[in-house]
Amino acid sequence: MDRREALKRTAWIMGGVVSAPTIMAVLNGCAAKPTIDWKPVFLTEPQGSLVATVAEIIIPKTDTPGAKDTGVPAFIDLMLKDAYDQETQDHYNKGLKEFEEAAEKEYGDPFIELKPEQQAAFVKKVHDAAVEEERNRKKPEPGKPAPKRSFILFTKELTLLGFFTSQPGATQVLQYEAVPGAYKGCIPLKEAGNGKTWAT
Repeated sequence: MDRREALKRTAWIMGGVVSAPTIMAVLNGCAAKPTIDWKPVFLTEPQGSLVATVAEIIIPKTDTPGAKDTGVPAFIDLMLKDAYDQETQDHYNKGLKEFEEAAEKEYGDPFIELKPEQQAAFVKKVHDAAVEEERNRKKPEPGKPAPKRSFILFTKELTLLGFFTSQPGATQVLQYEAVPGAYKGCIPLKEAGNGKTWAT
């Protein structure tokens, strides 16, 4: 599928918020690998396992594939290695470590060893707090860089991007036609894809 159009669709799904480095990475050719058998190239294996769990909580498997099924964890790992500078990589690793430490402090066990319902509850709690913090943050002055995103929102951004630019995300969740047909301006919703957003 066309990467620019996929990026526009993902930005729409996320409310228009996709960071500039992520945009550049997609336009330069990074794509999710449709496999869950992957060896991290940037993250350590324990970090990769944690990121894979968080990604699966963000997009779980239902009647369509989840984040793990579409290779999103490997996509995130590759993006971190190839698309971001050292400062951003360090920021992500720092946030990941803080996430792990906060989970262990709250539950007494590492995040990856928690029960699935505890993991989901903790991700929601951290996510909601991060969204509220971003909402209340003052806009940066013109010419000054925006603050870097938190670990959870950064991971969410990459998860959504990896999923909706994968083949299953684009063809099973979004509508996809390699060559769209004629424009039909006024037809019943059930004939227009039952409300699914178009991938192309």
